[in-house]
Amino acid sequence: VDPNRCDIRGSVQVGFDVSLDVGVILEGEVVLGDGCRVGAYSSLKNVHLESGVEIKNHCVIEETLVQSGAKIGPFAYCRVGNQIGSNAKVGAFVELKKTSLGNNTKASHLSYLGDSKIGDFVNIGAGVITCNYDGQNKHATMIESHTFVGAGVELVAPIKLGKGALIGAGSTITHNVDSNALAIARVRQKVYENWTQKQKKDENVVD
Repeated sequence: VDPNRCDIRGSVQVGFDVSLDVGVILEGEVVLGDGCRVGAYSSLKNVHLESGVEIKNHCVIEETLVQSGAKIGPFAYCRVGNQIGSNAKVGAFVELKKTSLGNNTKASHLSYLGDSKIGDFVNIGAGVITCNYDGQNKHATMIESHTFVGAGVELVAPIKLGKGALIGAGSTITHNVDSNALAIARVRQKVYENWTQKQKKDENVVD
């Protein structure tokens, strides 16, 4: 968009009909396939984008292969050793590290996925995290194709979710889940009626 506001600090190969917005930084070995779009103030280091990839504003992407038609950002962080499949989506405030996302898989909001292998057509809900570090070692998470992981789920690695599994929102999953199974791991809700009124009444008591 403005050559004076685009920094190239390495070796870059650019296809046809590629657009770079202002503030883009390209470092190391970068390949931009035909029809790619890189949004404002995004940084790419040792990255290969296949054709038709869209990188939205304010993304940081390092040592990552992004396959055709995928969409990333805004404000996504893909750090070292990732592969993002065709037509996959990595949304706002999602962080990836040494993770493979399959074709048409979506992680749209506020997630951390580390040391993970995730199949095709998987839905990763908002706030999902892979708990990959036990204080001494890193462990892997495997999610097979067509699995649905609900919002706010914690996956404690090492762990495997089978094909077509469904993980209920708010669960902490510590054991493998079989294919086509439903897993829910959370405390049953309890309701105490008139609780806030009782609390206010106690606060008004004078010793």
